[in-house]
Order: sequence, then C-alpha cells, then structure tokens
Amino acid sequence: MRLDQHPNSAESSNSEMAPSVVDPTAEPPTRTVAPDGATRPAPAPSARPFGIAAAIVKVIGADSPVAIECYDGSRIGRDDGSTALIVRSPKALQYAVTAPGELGIARAYVSGELDVRGNIFDALALREQLPEVRLRPSEWLDLVRNLGLQNLRPIEPPPEEARLRGRRHSKARDASAIAHHYDVSNDFYRIVLGPSMTYSCAVWPTPDAGLETAQATKYELVCRKLGLEPGMRLLDVGCGWGGMVIHAAQHHGVQAVGVTLSRRQAEWAQRAVHEAGLDRRVEIRVLDYRDVRDGPFDAVSSIGMFEHVGAAKLDEYFSALFGLVRPGGRLLNHGISRPANRGGRARFFRRGFIDRYVFPDGELHEVGSVVSRIQKAGFEARHVEGLREHYALTLRQWVRNLEQSWPDAVAEVGEGRARVWRLYMAASAVGFEDGTIQIHQVLATRAEQGASGMPLRPDFEPSHNAMRAVTFAR
Repeated sequence: MRLDQHPNSAESSNSEMAPSVVDPTAEPPTRTVAPDGATRPAPAPSARPFGIAAAIVKVIGADSPVAIECYDGSRIGRDDGSTALIVRSPKALQYAVTAPGELGIARAYVSGELDVRGNIFDALALREQLPEVRLRPSEWLDLVRNLGLQNLRPIEPPPEEARLRGRRHSKARDASAIAHHYDVSNDFYRIVLGPSMTYSCAVWPTPDAGLETAQATKYELVCRKLGLEPGMRLLDVGCGWGGMVIHAAQHHGVQAVGVTLSRRQAEWAQRAVHEAGLDRRVEIRVLDYRDVRDGPFDAVSSIGMFEHVGAAKLDEYFSALFGLVRPGGRLLNHGISRPANRGGRARFFRRGFIDRYVFPDGELHEVGSVVSRIQKAGFEARHVEGLREHYALTLRQWVRNLEQSWPDAVAEVGEGRARVWRLYMAASAVGFEDGTIQIHQVLATRAEQGASGMPLRPDFEPSHNAMRAVTFAR
C-alpha cells in the first residue's frame, strides 16, 4: 500500500476520545487509553511484542523501520529512533480493518487515533510494509481478543472526507471538488505556501535557493516560454491566488485575465492585484474556463489545473484553449502526470486517500498522451520539460512551513484538515522522489500556415542572478 501512490498502483473527530492538537515535535505521551476506557502508562521498549503489537507484527512483520507504540503498552521496532507511529486507541485499528488499505490508515491518522511522533518522512518508510489488510482467521481472533468484537464494526469516517454528488466532471461537481480542496482558509494556505501564495511546483535554480526565489523562477520561466511582451493578452486558467498574472503584468507588461472556480482564491487575488496597483491590467474572474468568451489571447497558461479536468474532458479542454489562442499564439500546460510504465488508469482510486481527502475526482495523465491530446486539438507541441525533482523540493518546504506553524494551522482549519495536508504533502514528496509521480511543462503553439513563431533554439531559461533580482523586487 502506498499513501503516495499514483492512480494505478494498487474539524472535529468522531472518536470517543477527541485527539488533542498534535505538535509534530511533541514528546511521547505519558498516558494512553485502553479498550475499557481506563488509562495506563505509555508504552515502554520491549524485546518481545505482546498484545496489539504482536497482532501488528503478524500483518507487517517484525522488522519495522520505525517504532510502533500501542495504547495497551505494547511496542515493536527500534528503541533508538526518534520517530514512532502511535496507535492511540482501538479506533485506529478499527479504521484500518474496516477500510482495508491506505484509506483506513489515512482515516485513523486524520482522526488522530493514529499519530506520528517525530519525522513523518521516516514514518513513511513503513509504506512498503503496509499491505492491503486481508486478515487470516487466526489474525481476526487476535484482534477480537485484544479489541473486542464491538470494536471491529465499521465507523463513520472523519468529517474531512469528501462526499461529492452529481455527474463526474460536470460544472457543478467540478466546482464542488475545487471548493473542497481550495476553499479552506486563505490564512492556512499562507502558512503552508509562504508569501508567494503559489500552490504549484516551483523551479529551483539550486537546492538552497529558497521557496520565494524558486516560485518567482517558475513564473518567469513560464512567461519566457510563452514569449510574453508588453501589450499582449494573457489568460491564466486556474489562476489560484493570482501569482502568475501579477508576475506577468509586473515584469512583462501584459494585460492579464485569471479565472478560478474558488471564490476564496478570487477574493485574495483581487486584493493582491489592487495592492500591486494593477487594477487596469489584471482581472480576476470566478469563472469556468469553458465560459471564457472574450478571446483570442496571445498566450494561455494553465499551471496545476488540468489534473482536475479528467480524461473524458481532455479533448474538450484543449479544444477550448485552442479556440482562445490567436493564430501564432502559445499554450503552456504545467501539470502532474504519471509514468507510462505504471499502467493506463488515470483516476485516483475511489477508496484511496487522495481521492477521498485531497483531490476528489482528480486524474493524472501520462505525458505522452497529454502531448497527443494537445496536438489533436490543433496545437503543435514544441517543448516538454520534466520537473519531478523540483516538486519534491517544493513539497518538503511546504511540509516544513506547516510543521513550524502547526498550532496556527490547526487554529485556522482544525486538526483533521491540518493532518490531511501534512500526510498528503509528505507522501507526495516521496512519490516525486522515487518516480511514482511526475510533473511536466508542455509548450505548444497555434501555428499559422506553418509559422510557429518559435526561435530556432530555446531562449527562455532565466538566469539565477536575474531571478534573484526579480524576487527582491516583489
């Protein structure tokens, strides 16, 4: 089981004991809750597992890369590590058993019944040992003996789990999916994303460049790939909090329109545009890209948006963008993708953590199929660039931001939502690092009678010194 797996790899809690706000760097608990409701001392190291720990060993094996500490005082794993997985109550196992695989583990973690003390990236080393839980009769007997039969019945999932209705990728359902992920709290996103409020892969000139420099470098790279010049019209599809349109207007003199389905994003972006003195050059709209009527534009950017489109709608998506770009204009599509050797499924599993908690209805496409669909719409693909390592660096910085301001994040969105983000971002970083998830920028043109308007060789790579100057000017 992989919490970071791509689609084709296999605010209050409902718990009886509401979990406290968790500090990721907190010391081990001194008391835990037993099945009968009594408290007892927290687990101490033990050479021979017993109780709940012994039942866990039968499922994942005894060679755990991190310690696992259970509410009944049992324990397995290394004694010298600073990271531990903490099973706080019977409900943690109840979630895991009644929703086998990653969904049950995720529900236990989001609810606070399963916790991580220390480094969450170390805890994710367990991912290869967490199977799809299919217990043998002897293992069921162990659980009944330790938990009681009443604690093995299905229970309600945490309230953070998405419950969408309507036809998949209809306008109404897409709006609900976007709202689930983005209409959380702008202040929470500020904590995680930093001052740039940019929720997409940064481009790191060096590993120590810093997040703000890396995000500015990404925007500048997109602007240069699109060949933006003063007076041009730019459409940014899925504009987020306005970072791309503001950068393009400030540094390239364009007239820009950004569209988003998130009202909270639009409110923030409109305020940011005003504060930057760009009201006459930048417009933010709460609008579906299918309803943009005032083309053509000289260039269209789509950064971290098309994952929400869906395979069944890709032709419609790229055809709509083709109709919005003038002859000779350019399209830059920046999106997460999946490796070709991982199979053909685009959708996240319906019983997976990502689909239920993070990106409901999201889909990842293989980059070759994306290029084919772009060209089918009438564009000519001119340049493809992979940025997988860059997204891993970006996500690790977002995790650091969240953990460093954990109490503030919890105050903004609740502990359950903050846990969703900690788990999702850390697992995704690991996925980009090991290559199970990818990300690509595809540059395409709407050639006119064979004239692409492209230089003979790429001339768009920003220099490191230039990007430092742009960052300091923001």
